[in-house]
Amino acid sequence: MINRKIVYGGGNSEIAMSLAVEDLAKTTKGKQALAIEAFARALRAIPTIICDNAGYDSAEIVQNLRSEIASGNTKAGLNMNEGSVSDMRVEGINECYRVKEQSLHSASEAAEMILRVDEIVRCAPRQREG
Repeated sequence: MINRKIVYGGGNSEIAMSLAVEDLAKTTKGKQALAIEAFARALRAIPTIICDNAGYDSAEIVQNLRSEIASGNTKAGLNMNEGSVSDMRVEGINECYRVKEQSLHSASEAAEMILRVDEIVRCAPRQREG
């Protein structure tokens, strides 16, 4: 049996994930909350880039999308033909769930490797014996 799952496109899943991650950051204490908030901002950057590349006012359109999804319209997404927020089900804009999952996983792994390399570089050098 082939598993064929899809998610709505047009930045829908990125904004929905960023809202969930922001909620997690609100309940997290310490410096971890800062990293979680940064991850939410990175997720919001994807729809922003989509709008910028289409030549639209990304700040307004992405905020409208965030508002729609936060208020319960889980099918909302970016319509770059009109420069507005539309129903992705009606527009027929879908993405493959597995591709979205893999790209998120790969981006997270890349960020983690960068942080690990940064930690290694900051460590004090070992003392050499002559």
